[in-house]
Amino acid sequence: MANHKSSVKRIRQTQKRTLHNKYYAKTMRNAVRKLRAMTNKEEAVKLYPAVQKMLDKLAKNHIIHKNKAANLKSSLCMHINKLG
Repeated sequence: MANHKSSVKRIRQTQKRTLHNKYYAKTMRNAVRKLRAMTNKEEAVKLYPAVQKMLDKLAKNHIIHKNKAANLKSSLCMHINKLG
């Protein structure tokens, strides 16, 4: 266990932040999975802006890397374009 008050506080803050980041990362992964599973182009086009906004916010807050967000948006866009 930590010996200093500041390190105890640091541990508490890290645990709280980790839990927060895990929640939003998992929500993002589920949204991406849901969009990839869609076969109807109209529904996918409607959902895409919400997923895109989520990815941009997570990248801005450093929960995911900005290049990962860009790669996911690109691959989702390609998936939507392939739908007929």
